[in-house]
Amino acid sequence: MGLKNYIDITIKIVRYNLKIIFGGKFFWFFLAAFAFFAFFMFQQAWNRAEINEGSIYGLLLFPCLLLIFYPVVFGIQNDEDNRILEIIFGIPNYRYKVWGVRMLMIYVANYFILVIFAYIARILLYPVNPFEMAAQLIFPMLFFGNFAFMFSTITRSGNGTAVIMIVLGLLFFIFMGSNNQMSNSYWNVFLNPFSMPNETHPLIWQNTLLKSRLFLSIGGIVWLMIGFLNLQKREKFV
Repeated sequence: MGLKNYIDITIKIVRYNLKIIFGGKFFWFFLAAFAFFAFFMFQQAWNRAEINEGSIYGLLLFPCLLLIFYPVVFGIQNDEDNRILEIIFGIPNYRYKVWGVRMLMIYVANYFILVIFAYIARILLYPVNPFEMAAQLIFPMLFFGNFAFMFSTITRSGNGTAVIMIVLGLLFFIFMGSNNQMSNSYWNVFLNPFSMPNETHPLIWQNTLLKSRLFLSIGGIVWLMIGFLNLQKREKFV
């Protein structure tokens, strides 16, 4: 096979998977993410609240989680609804070749969407670095995205996974937001890397951020591996 044919096939595969991943209801989730982001920006400007990098990160966090919600929560169900689940299970190492590539495509696409959102915030509110802001948001997106993917391989239902993730997300938010000691620790999955507490030394804060990002990355990898192992149980899906 020549290089040109290989590139053409790769492009077709990428387009096909993008259509499956971001088709259906993703457009509405994208609009909802942008609507919430625009509303939060308007609210900040209307209330004349103090605006800095930390507040921009907080504005983008919820839209960030909305962007990852549909592709990973409803991915398995979409394969089943499109009647291609049994077909792609015939591919050797299906869980790595198909869903591994899909997850990578999801995060890359959402990263650039977040860059655009951050650039809009840079123009309208505060001069942030869009690429750095989006890179920091990828960590909680990776954690919750792979967490949702793992549950989707267990429930095999988009609606069931959605309910579980909403309940767990609220519990995380309530527990970590109400506990002052936990809110500024590296165990906080919503830790804002741009909001250093006044009483914290910069070196201690940098160490906390490093541990936080390692915790979210390792957690995300563990959830992804469990999801891949669940996909190995072919008889549960077809």
